[in-house]
Amino acid sequence: MVHGITIRQERLRDIEAREILLDDAFGEARFTKSSQRLRDGRLPADGLSFVACEGARVVGTVRLWSVSCGGRDALLLGPMAVADDCRSRGIGAKLIGRALREARRRGHGAVVLVGDAAYYGRFGFSNARTHGLRMPGKPEPERLLAIQFVPGALDGAHGAIIATGTTVPEITVPSRPLRHAA
Repeated sequence: MVHGITIRQERLRDIEAREILLDDAFGEARFTKSSQRLRDGRLPADGLSFVACEGARVVGTVRLWSVSCGGRDALLLGPMAVADDCRSRGIGAKLIGRALREARRRGHGAVVLVGDAAYYGRFGFSNARTHGLRMPGKPEPERLLAIQFVPGALDGAHGAIIATGTTVPEITVPSRPLRHAA
């Protein structure tokens, strides 16, 4: 545990704080990223959304999403963000570590992400198994990284990475009868 920080499952009451944190970290550009296209209209993988809290304040977030990597089941990590005033304290590393441990514990075979190899390499991510895979849009291929928990989980993976997770249920607002003027 990072001193004074608790890593836990994300709760419904964390949503607003998470969204503010992501806006602060990435701005409007976060909605145009290739990874976001895989998250749009989907729910995160069950039990794989985490927040870092300092007291009651959400200071970090990471989520994992179900995807198919050229026909192989995997997870997509991201976005991961830490509040500006809490960076360089190891919070991001703790969030990623917790997310990866839980994904492995739940039996997932591999995780992919778009990110900096220098940062994510320490967790075991590399682009050694992603050369045949394509993200939506045009991300830099060297930034498409993967880690396997199960040997061979991404063997033969070739083609598009597509979203496979649960879709967000549409909310239907009941219609009201119109009032007639008297």
